[in-house]
Amino acid sequence: MHERIRAGDPGAFRQLFQEHSQAVLQHAVRVSGDRAGAEDVMAVVFLEAWRLREKLRDEGTTPRPWLMGITVNVLRNRARAARRHAAALARMPLPDPTPDFADELVGRLADHEQLLAAKAALAKLRRGEREVFSLCVWAGLSYPEAAEALGIPVGTVRSRLSRARTRLRALADKELRQASRNRPEPLRAVGQVQGGRMVPARSDKEWTR
Repeated sequence: MHERIRAGDPGAFRQLFQEHSQAVLQHAVRVSGDRAGAEDVMAVVFLEAWRLREKLRDEGTTPRPWLMGITVNVLRNRARAARRHAAALARMPLPDPTPDFADELVGRLADHEQLLAAKAALAKLRRGEREVFSLCVWAGLSYPEAAEALGIPVGTVRSRLSRARTRLRALADKELRQASRNRPEPLRAVGQVQGGRMVPARSDKEWTR
């Protein structure tokens, strides 16, 4: 399979896309919090995979770590481009104010609120910790696979993930509490009970338990 991909076999590359495109898409959604943008990321990842196909090695039984490494790089590039774009917008004159209904929308969509809190908390981690966490927890890569994707030792993956879990737990709780304080209190029927705090970041396996 790897030999066929390196040789540019369209059938092999089609199979690669069919088997791994959803994993790439889900990882991009979780990291960026933007479904439409994540679809663009997925497209770029497989264009890059085609361009870099000769670099696919034979280690392991799956090309998934190789693809996830490309995904990490594409997300890095998009984040840098977004920062440059934001800086350029900041230098422009401010437009006339318009009504903003974002708080009301977020108040009605608990899952979206949790995703935003997780994304905000992740943004406060060091980049290395953030990438290891998203690959191991959200994408479900093993320590060796994450190490291969990022080009770092397995021991570094373990230590970064441990630090990331500790910091992220506190940061996500803080983000959710802040969002709760800023959100208008919704109207509730008599006897309605508010749910408890949700954990903002879990692996696929944890959600299905």
